[in-house]
Amino acid sequence: MKLLHIGKKGNLERFSEKEHQLPEFELVDLPVGLPEEEYLMEAGDADIIIADAMARISGDLLCRMPKLKMLHSEGVGYQYFDLEAASKQQIYVCNCKGMNALAVAEQTLLLMLGMLRDVKNSDEAVRRGKQLEKKEGYMKAGNLLELSDCKVGLVGFGDIGKCVAEILKVFHAEVFYTSKSGRDIEAEKRYQVTYLEFSDLLKTCNMISVHLPLKEDTYELVKEEFIDSMRNGSFLVNTSRGELIKGKALIEGLKSGKLAMAALDTIAGEPVQPDNELLCQKEIQAKLLFSPHAECLRA
Repeated sequence: MKLLHIGKKGNLERFSEKEHQLPEFELVDLPVGLPEEEYLMEAGDADIIIADAMARISGDLLCRMPKLKMLHSEGVGYQYFDLEAASKQQIYVCNCKGMNALAVAEQTLLLMLGMLRDVKNSDEAVRRGKQLEKKEGYMKAGNLLELSDCKVGLVGFGDIGKCVAEILKVFHAEVFYTSKSGRDIEAEKRYQVTYLEFSDLLKTCNMISVHLPLKEDTYELVKEEFIDSMRNGSFLVNTSRGELIKGKALIEGLKSGKLAMAALDTIAGEPVQPDNELLCQKEIQAKLLFSPHAECLRA
């Protein structure tokens, strides 16, 4: 059988638990972003594609690979795969569900704590020799919170949301969740969380963390109406997909003070360029905390 890998060269060897299985395949290892003709020329007769989660796998490519039986995402995401074409061609589409749930949950907690402790701006102040001024400013304002002071709202309660809830128990935060699938009584007992309808969750919680896949109905879910419904001075975390957030709405929410701060592990338009709209607004830079979408990159 022939296997086409579209991603970082060597990843299959690097992460395969059963190395003896790879020699069973004729492996063609190619990077993301090549012209489709090159994939077809090198592996148009492949039986399986394993692709980087951010690779764009078009319907045209799938239709021109007559032997293809399975398309597998290297990660959890598959939003750039043409699922309709795969279905028509009777190609199985798979992902690695839950593979990085704990790593993303840890990143979520890192960003939550980073905002509450104002890590970015505190670090910059110390580097400028302004430690005392910064410390006195916090003492005067009295605006540094602990997670136990927060009502945390999880928008989405899949593998990652559950891991976040599990960790938050240690911090004694009051945790709420909302999910399209509705209440999960057993999960509520296990993770010590409370279900709220979507609109009620936004009104109740002052720390909102988004844990949803990118689909047609979640694209720019976090827009003006979403932010307007949140409590004044709330915190927002996104470790899912950048396209879940409408950039202009986020900018206005930060400018108005509706949002105290936002922490983003991913931004629409990755890889992020210096002219990204979120980086071009000087007045909100102190209210933004970024990380490079790099959880779970173990050697």
